[in-house]
Amino acid sequence: MSSSPAVVVASAAVVALAVANRVLYKLALVPLKSYPFFLAQLTTFGYVGVYFSILYVRYRAGVVTRDMLALPKIRFAVIGLLEALGVAAGMSAGAMLPGPAIPILSQSFLVWQLIFSVLLLGKTYSLRQIIGCLLVTSGVILAVASGANDGHLLSGVKLIWPLLMVISSAFQAGASILKESVFVDGAKRLKGKRPDIFVVNSFGSGFQALFVFLLLPLLSNLRGIKLAELSGHLNGGAECFLNVGESPIDCGGAPFLPLLFIFINMAFNISLLNLVKMSSAVVASLTATSAVPISIYILSLPLPYIPQGAELSASFILGGMVLLTGLILYNLPQSSKESKTD
Repeated sequence: MSSSPAVVVASAAVVALAVANRVLYKLALVPLKSYPFFLAQLTTFGYVGVYFSILYVRYRAGVVTRDMLALPKIRFAVIGLLEALGVAAGMSAGAMLPGPAIPILSQSFLVWQLIFSVLLLGKTYSLRQIIGCLLVTSGVILAVASGANDGHLLSGVKLIWPLLMVISSAFQAGASILKESVFVDGAKRLKGKRPDIFVVNSFGSGFQALFVFLLLPLLSNLRGIKLAELSGHLNGGAECFLNVGESPIDCGGAPFLPLLFIFINMAFNISLLNLVKMSSAVVASLTATSAVPISIYILSLPLPYIPQGAELSASFILGGMVLLTGLILYNLPQSSKESKTD
């Protein structure tokens, strides 16, 4: 299934959009450099309205059926809770960890996915596929760590913070596997027809927004924003985002860059979930992960609003080669003994 032409096209779209998503996020933070928390909340809550609007249109067009909308909501609630907890744990740890350590520790996401897909979906993986996943993870770590050569990355950091970042990845990985299970279980309930991706996106995002709202005082505090200052911060972020009023900081590039990021980010999320529906959560993650070194390379070049480039080390090149080897190894044609493993 993972080698069909449709999946190959969907995978290429995910890689392209993943690269654009990472690069544009960096560019969007140029005007919103003082308001990353505003941008995070805008995407969390704003997308709910957009996804449900698209869901309504698809329902009116007959693409989404009543049976799809009647799927049990408990799994969507758990997905939303896990994603909100992942955000909370990630923010808590991120506030205490050096920047380069965060994407490195986040690569445990793929390992958690393998574990949860075995435990929750009953999947089995060949030794070749496991080694391929580990090579992908190792390659990303090598590539990301290439810019962090100033001694030990976690020296002076309490063990609880890197552990919490790994736990954050576990929450996110669990949510991704549950999304795959919604498609698998939904196909049984819908007599072979998998649920529309906007059913999963809309209800999953809706519950995530609910739990993030409940955790908002904690999340804002973790970003150094007191609850009493939250409304003022969000208003300032909105003014900078729209580039109106007299902002105390330079918001040049807004609203074009943030809007472009939001559009591409939504397209990336939709394409990623579509790939999960067509193949599996692990295949989707492997595909998206391959975009990390490409993104780092592009961000090392002089870009509009970020004119200063950066040199890439030999470690980055080696990491990219290891990652590519892992992807090829995982996606090699399966032997008859492995045909039931993915």
